[in-house]
Amino acid sequence: MSETKVWRNEASPFHAGEQAIQERLGLRDNAERLGRKFIRPFLPEQHRDFFANLPFLVVGSFDQQGWPWASLLAGKPGFIASPDPRSLTVDAAPQPGDPLADAIVPGAPLGLLGIALDSRRRNRVNVHVSTASAGRFGLAVDQSFGNCPQYIQTRDIEFTRDPQQPSPATAADRFSMLDDAASDIIRAADTLFVSSYAEADANSQVEGVDVSHRGGRPGFVKVEGDTLTVPDYAGNSHFNTLGNFLVNPKAGLTFVDFETGDLLMLTGTVEIVWDDDPQVKAFRGAERAWRFTLEHGIRLAAALPMRWSFSAFSPNSLITGDWDEAAATLAAEAKRDAWRDYRVVRVEDESDVIRSFSLEPADEDGLPSYDPGQFLTIRVKPEGAGEPVIRTYTLSSAPADKFYRISVKREGAALADVAPGLVSNHLHDTLKPGDMIEAKAPRGDFTLDTAEARPAVLLAGGVGITPMISMARQVAHEGLRTRYVRPLTIFHSAQTTAQRAFFDAFRELEKSTDGAIRYISLIDQAGDGEEAGQNYDGLGYVTADRLRQTLALDDYDFFLCGPAGFMQAVYDALRELGVRDARIFAEAFGPASLERLPDEGVMHKAATIETADHSVVTFAESGFEQPWIEGDGSLLEFAEAHGLAPDYGCRSGTCGTCAVKLLAGKVAYPIEPTAAHADNEALICCAVPAAGSEAVTLEL
Repeated sequence: MSETKVWRNEASPFHAGEQAIQERLGLRDNAERLGRKFIRPFLPEQHRDFFANLPFLVVGSFDQQGWPWASLLAGKPGFIASPDPRSLTVDAAPQPGDPLADAIVPGAPLGLLGIALDSRRRNRVNVHVSTASAGRFGLAVDQSFGNCPQYIQTRDIEFTRDPQQPSPATAADRFSMLDDAASDIIRAADTLFVSSYAEADANSQVEGVDVSHRGGRPGFVKVEGDTLTVPDYAGNSHFNTLGNFLVNPKAGLTFVDFETGDLLMLTGTVEIVWDDDPQVKAFRGAERAWRFTLEHGIRLAAALPMRWSFSAFSPNSLITGDWDEAAATLAAEAKRDAWRDYRVVRVEDESDVIRSFSLEPADEDGLPSYDPGQFLTIRVKPEGAGEPVIRTYTLSSAPADKFYRISVKREGAALADVAPGLVSNHLHDTLKPGDMIEAKAPRGDFTLDTAEARPAVLLAGGVGITPMISMARQVAHEGLRTRYVRPLTIFHSAQTTAQRAFFDAFRELEKSTDGAIRYISLIDQAGDGEEAGQNYDGLGYVTADRLRQTLALDDYDFFLCGPAGFMQAVYDALRELGVRDARIFAEAFGPASLERLPDEGVMHKAATIETADHSVVTFAESGFEQPWIEGDGSLLEFAEAHGLAPDYGCRSGTCGTCAVKLLAGKVAYPIEPTAAHADNEALICCAVPAAGSEAVTLEL
């Protein structure tokens, strides 16, 4: 018998709970379309062969009191058979004490998970029991679909006894509280199985029992007394488990001790923790979480006739976090506006003029989060400088990294503490692994949304490539995590190949994303023996003609970073091609000097508060009070003129380093700043007293 049709029912393959989750997350239409394509009311031939070769099967069920359980049945390959595409038979019996034994009755719904830990392959089947006898039962297929291999750790299996022989285990150990031994197993786990169900009230083919796999790095399950918190990562967007939780907030969890064959089986209540929870936000890779509270549990010693030896973590597991790391990240977030010490852990030349410095926190707290394209504010004291000097450098690391990396171009010789080159030369000449540097948390508005469907074009000149490598690496990382790679085209213009940074890194990104990320290297002058197509892609500049010839007709977001002349020329070329101003984004330090042409009918935002003619300015902490009159400049310049030395970075309102709490009065901005700041803060590098404020008091 062969089956070719997919889900043809008029009713959705998803029940109301699953649909509600999909709708909440904006994935309903896509999930329905894919579900009707990949969810089948029968077993495809490859799934039938797959189950027939498995040495164990995960089964979800629920007991007479309505508590769900996740169980494991074992047997030599062949103990599961598929007589036809719509049925399965299983020659195995649950272990004594396993609640599954009482759930195998004709008509009862079960959830099946076939998972091969050696190959990281898995398939799901929802079934009803059709026949049941001692040691054997038959199943009718309701739904069948494949699952991706994400978060499955590879393990090799070895039978230690004949699975047909009874287990030498003692009687099942039942409990209602987690003891130290159980908690230790859970904390060390990198794998669990979870069962859930929705009552079959309306459509028994889509409502019933599901059982699924969850994996991550050891520590991905948080234990707090009898409560467990489990992160929820990107998956197939079906939300079978979470959908069940929504309509029936109960779960059955099973942890396998792969070295002893013990099973730790738990059942209890569950609640979904959404992505606005601070702990979820701090957990690397988590999109939400769920919290399980134990009702009761069963420990089955040596229940399984096999043992597994660990082989390797899933690549997806390695890019996720754990709860200790999340706690450190939360502690770091509390210090976001404070200067912290960072240790230089690596120094690497990216080109003849660009050197990278990788930084890790000197304390035990983690890294504050950031978006690709943001910058880091550092404070150093170069030799000969009277006071520490603040500079901002765009991060060339990606948010997925466990370190910050700045890539700094060596500028011309420094002549004064504000001259170009003072800090860059200091970093190049003196900073080495083990040295310390002060920094504040990353910030900035020049960022890329990796989940956006619209393709993006990144246009960089010289060292302006630093935010682009961060953006591209994060896009590739998210592609691995979510299986969606936002299409990117990167144009990088440099004088020579020797001065060009990250060439090899971009080429690797092209390969790892199968061309979804495309990199084009342009140079002014080719060296001896260098050839187009091998050492670079073209000579010359980014022009309207080059863009027209390279880019397919589409709607793009354009991101610009580089010297002012480069950005203006590229911006003008884009406008010449008819690109809307709203689709062109410039690096945070560029818009002040970039002459933009507003889209028709759109007015650029202008300052809405008039400046004062005069005011009395008080710096509360310094005990300073002086009259300010028009012409005295910004509040930063005013403070410096009277001997104070506030922190600042950009002097243009783009970095936010100079933010000071505004205690009284109002300030105005002759040029509207782009850095985010609270209503009770003033960016003093570009703020002045506002009209009508006869007195302004700042916490400085």
